[in-house]
Amino acid sequence: MYCDNKSVIALCYNNAQHSQSKHIDIRFHFIKEQVENGVVELYFVNTEYQLADIFTKALSRERIEFLINKLRMRSFTPETLKQLADEAEE
Repeated sequence: MYCDNKSVIALCYNNAQHSQSKHIDIRFHFIKEQVENGVVELYFVNTEYQLADIFTKALSRERIEFLINKLRMRSFTPETLKQLADEAEE
């Protein structure tokens, strides 16, 4: 799992900070258990390359286009979708 928050990664690997993190959501504790059990590994990724931002943040058009390209996604106009549907029927 790629994360752009070094503090969260540290919390997942270090129980010593527990007193400072009692407020954290139960979903975090699930991830922490998965890390402890070796099911999930956490890696730091610079915010610039955090691909999940496209699904979680309001972004500029340029940023959206950058992330779409990195995710190898395509944006279709209604006309393009109709053309693809017509080709599939043939």
